[in-house]
Amino acid sequence: MNVIAMIPARYSASRFPAKLMQDLGGKTVILQTYQATVNTGLFDAVYVVTDSQIIFDEIERNGGSVLMSQKQHQSGSDRIAEAIIDIPCDIVVNVQGDEPFTERESLSKLLSVFKHDVSNEIDLASLMVRIDDQDEIHNPNCVKVITDKNNFALYFSRSPIPYHRDKEIDVHYFKHKGVYAFRKKPLLDFTKLSNENLEVSEKIECIRFLEHGKKIKMVETNVAGIEIDTPEDLTKAKKLWQSNINPSQI
Repeated sequence: MNVIAMIPARYSASRFPAKLMQDLGGKTVILQTYQATVNTGLFDAVYVVTDSQIIFDEIERNGGSVLMSQKQHQSGSDRIAEAIIDIPCDIVVNVQGDEPFTERESLSKLLSVFKHDVSNEIDLASLMVRIDDQDEIHNPNCVKVITDKNNFALYFSRSPIPYHRDKEIDVHYFKHKGVYAFRKKPLLDFTKLSNENLEVSEKIECIRFLEHGKKIKMVETNVAGIEIDTPEDLTKAKKLWQSNINPSQI
């Protein structure tokens, strides 16, 4: 099974422009993410896919593999799909460019889904981590996911889901970590699916799969990590980096 990782990297970001070029531990966020992904040792190849000459030069200058997008894209998965058309692979893992704490344990769990899927029933898998902090549960920057009893996603939302109306019921909340693993053909097919109202409203790309009747297998991990969406996230990441805290302890 040929497995590659693709890291979509936009220079512009609505909440934190140029966040991928910010310093973290003496290197840029995007370079730390790229090197962390390579260092997992799980992939036959790792690429950064970008629309930015600045990011392209940063990765190339440091000996990494980087591709320039030829079109404008609405999501990271769309950007990756363009890049992999002529790249031989079976599984494509979409690692977000703002995930410098990417680590082997979670990605290994994600890939194991496909190793045990002998009938090729799963097209897409993704990660989730349990959260208990009420501020995080109610934070719209934190995407929550609910699943069925077999851990297939029912819905993703920036709102707290499920709504905890019956306080006698023990409710668990799960944060969606923006790491996706696709089989190649379903990823290419993803780009042909239309953007429907729920995806557009929530600004969550994987909802597109659900709106078109596709299944997403969710894999629970204990490693929360940090996604750098805001300057405050970067400050927190710097403190953790300086403390040399293992990602599994975050």
